[in-house]
Amino acid sequence: MNSILNEITVTTMPSRFFQYGIFALALWVIGAPAVFAAPDCQQSPQTHIWTFPQQPQPGAPLEVLAVATDTAIDQLTMIDPGGEQMPLRSIASAGPPWSRHATLFRPSAGIYRLEALRGGQTVACAEVDVGGVASLPDRGEWDLATEALYSVWIERLFDAPPEQALSFNSLAPLLRDPERNLLFNALGADEERRLPAAPDCADLPYFLRSYFAWKMGLPVGYRACNRGSRNRPPSCEAQTIDNRFVGDAAPLSSFRELSRRIMDTVHSGSGRTSLTDDATDFYPVALERASLWPGTLYADPYGHTLMLVKWIAPSAGRSGLLLAVDAQPDNSVTRKRFWEGTFLFAHTPSSGPGFKAFRPLLRTASGELRAVTNAALDGANGRPAFSTEQNELAPADFYARMEQLINPNGLTPELAYQTKLAALMEQLETRLTSVDNGEVYMRDHPSAEVAMPSGAAIFETIGAWEDYATPSRDMRLLIAMNVVEGLPEQIRRYPQLYQLRGTTPERAAAALEQLHNQYLDERFISYSRSDGSPWRLSLRELYARRLNLEIAYNPNDCIERRWGAEAGSADVATCTRRAPPEQRAKMEEYRPWFHNTTRPPR
Repeated sequence: MNSILNEITVTTMPSRFFQYGIFALALWVIGAPAVFAAPDCQQSPQTHIWTFPQQPQPGAPLEVLAVATDTAIDQLTMIDPGGEQMPLRSIASAGPPWSRHATLFRPSAGIYRLEALRGGQTVACAEVDVGGVASLPDRGEWDLATEALYSVWIERLFDAPPEQALSFNSLAPLLRDPERNLLFNALGADEERRLPAAPDCADLPYFLRSYFAWKMGLPVGYRACNRGSRNRPPSCEAQTIDNRFVGDAAPLSSFRELSRRIMDTVHSGSGRTSLTDDATDFYPVALERASLWPGTLYADPYGHTLMLVKWIAPSAGRSGLLLAVDAQPDNSVTRKRFWEGTFLFAHTPSSGPGFKAFRPLLRTASGELRAVTNAALDGANGRPAFSTEQNELAPADFYARMEQLINPNGLTPELAYQTKLAALMEQLETRLTSVDNGEVYMRDHPSAEVAMPSGAAIFETIGAWEDYATPSRDMRLLIAMNVVEGLPEQIRRYPQLYQLRGTTPERAAAALEQLHNQYLDERFISYSRSDGSPWRLSLRELYARRLNLEIAYNPNDCIERRWGAEAGSADVATCTRRAPPEQRAKMEEYRPWFHNTTRPPR
């Protein structure tokens, strides 16, 4: 494989630093080393070792990473060129996949033998020639090891302490950060400096996938799909397989051209294909921890797309978390937690929603590259298996199942409420940014009027409306408010998900209703009004404004009205802009969609 990283491992990559319970690999230089294997030094199917960089040099740090898909690795050891054997000080990360990472800070010239041990037995071995020349044959396919490395790269790219808000104006700052991007400048051409990186939500997984393929010398597959109809999900044409990255390192212009072509082809329908369809870019996976790797797509039934980036196990006094990222039409990229207010799930005849993995491209016995069919994705080789489990779950059961995965031992009702409240506040903060972006646009175009589409197109269109209107985000906000308010009823319905500690579900629910009433006054947001003055809104006020928030997504309205200000109220006094009457009439017509928090059929 002519790539920056040679395959001597698979899967989750830990890091040089261990912070906040999260592993992240800070590579000194990215690449794959010259690797040699003596007859008695072999990799196993389940455990592999990667080393970095591609051409390790004496005196320069050498990163060693062992990854397993079956169970944890106990230890890394090394035999140096002088024959001295020693254990390596390493950091383990939880799985699946499991990994251990170590750094040789000043290796000498010569061959190093590296071994991964479990139970005192060697389960993988590799040899690397420091100061040698890398020379491996091209392979150019998405095998399990490469898929796992892709997952690790995604996790590191969006890594941060769980309590930290992670939001960027575009994808570009992430890819240009060598501490985040394990493939930064991997081609040695300063390629990130002029890299375009502004995908929207549907483009994001394709952009990242093709970027990784560019750096790793892999093929890229994608399909043109229709958007389906109210009675059927989208369907796709024959797959395009592009091999331009396989072989010699491709220039930035090659990636720019292909990524542009892909983003002009794919759209929100690409992820909403039927769960049983083989002619797709994605396939559905089981709702199991082992199947939901970082990089897994989540396609909601209404067109929004997110990507999983991190599992965080629960700890004393803290809920577990499943974190994801999405991109918006304004190019912003934000990390979010899994919960009902962000991951919408419903069964509709127009969509096959849920968690899905990229369909891998593998070579047949004749050497032809093909996308793997559903029937062949049986999980036998460690890859997440094809599953239609999600199609069999009602929405309430889907969320209950995910809650069991995120918090296997359950949460106390109080901690469950605090977790959902934090997610609601996170969603409000994200909306603040989106609305502010719209205000900046309107100030920069004072004589402009953003055209409003008709019907269901308000959720899916192009141009300034897509960039600065917030109908999808506002519907999610209204759902989020309902979820927090409805948690007491959730406890009554699914008491088995909670640590009630001898309290009846009814008493626990009543206590949460009191707690919610308390926090309505204690939690608030602040926004800048049209004249620049700050205005504070408590949660109680926001809940009281729910009717106004049903028609608050239009960027032609002033910011006060976009936060639900009542006519004649004190905070609306600074309002200087109203949507035209015909647009206000449309919003009233469409109000039931938001009131019932149900997207209309296409």
